[in-house]
Amino acid sequence: MATIQVPAGGTYLDTFKRSFTQVPVDAEKGNAVSTTEFLEAAESLTTIFDVLGSVAFSPVKKDLLGNVEKIRARQLAAPVESENLQDLVRNELKSKSHKATEGLVWLVRGLEFTCLGLSKNVSTSEELADSFRGSYSATLKPHHSFVIKPIFSAAMSACPYRKDFYAKLGDDQEKVNAELKDYLAALEKIVGILKTFLESKEAKW
Repeated sequence: MATIQVPAGGTYLDTFKRSFTQVPVDAEKGNAVSTTEFLEAAESLTTIFDVLGSVAFSPVKKDLLGNVEKIRARQLAAPVESENLQDLVRNELKSKSHKATEGLVWLVRGLEFTCLGLSKNVSTSEELADSFRGSYSATLKPHHSFVIKPIFSAAMSACPYRKDFYAKLGDDQEKVNAELKDYLAALEKIVGILKTFLESKEAKW
């Protein structure tokens, strides 16, 4: 696992190729979420699991990245029809395929799990393991098989202490908290938009 260097005076979020605060959402096109920037932001977010520092998180990270690749493969196959995620889904479903759409469903669930866990943690004093356990029960657990659940449970148990985790995100804890809250608010908004769309009739296969 590569160690990412936090820039002096900065935070871990500065190392991301793309933040969810930089993902264009076009309100005039029904809150269309730009595909390229969204996938870059999702990939960047998965490095958080490296900071959590346990190999137990490898399957979680791998799962998210696998779903990113399914969506990107569809985008590359039909770039004009895939500029935003909603159009990508509509056009894929017209072609009688749903591989990328299914990938997006799982990716959004994984992002919601991460967002909910971190949001709860940054606004309370509880340990990461507790925040992520609560988040897991509310997001991914109902969709996971009895084979997958223990893998995620192991990851939750392997969470570092909160003080160690936040120390790795930057020296200035006030700045870390402020930036993390902005980042998570942007992620939460995008997750909400995509969940609503994916639960609609036009996203069903």
